[in-house]
Amino acid sequence: MDGSEYTPWATGGLPLLNIAHLCPATKALGPGLRAVVWVQGCCFRCPGCIAPEWIPYRIAHLVSPESLAEKLLANPEVEGFTFSGGEPMLQAAGLARLAQIARKKRDISIICYTGFPLERLQENPPAPGVPDLLSQIDVLIDGPYVATLNDERGLRGSTNQRIHFLSDRLKGFDFEACPRTVEIHVLEGEALLVGVPSKAELAAFLNFAKQVRITKSKGE
Repeated sequence: MDGSEYTPWATGGLPLLNIAHLCPATKALGPGLRAVVWVQGCCFRCPGCIAPEWIPYRIAHLVSPESLAEKLLANPEVEGFTFSGGEPMLQAAGLARLAQIARKKRDISIICYTGFPLERLQENPPAPGVPDLLSQIDVLIDGPYVATLNDERGLRGSTNQRIHFLSDRLKGFDFEACPRTVEIHVLEGEALLVGVPSKAELAAFLNFAKQVRITKSKGE
């Protein structure tokens, strides 16, 4: 599948964003304090995907780019957004609008993960708004995740993925070799892993998340 089967959720001529999850503040997915948006729906279904529940095309949380920008900028120390998923390029128009609105209020950087190679995005965009989103992105990390190529280094998930600096904004940061860090956020009994984990960290998190669910169930 290449994204051609995707139908965006739309209202008022602009797409709503279908969000799987948000993290309002983290230091695990790029330089500085960042807000992270994970979109719902992916056409790649990579074996070993860290978030298989975010692959299906289903409505998770629909939100307008305007209201989402306000929420993500609520913390005055946030200096950048990271887009992941799911597959962000399948909701490119909404994410481009989000970036445009946010940058009118603050000089933020934008990092985006995608399973599509940059050349495909430029030559045959899989969804509306891809050129607009590319024009907003400072660093694009492209290519599908390949579990056997995970060298547990840097902010790319596997060594086949490429780092594209689409602007000079973040060129001083080493995305390929920087130490990986992960954070676990717990909200209302739900555990969220933020970052690019090692195999051991992922296994530990899955066990932790299981315990959180068990504890929540026992308390109901």
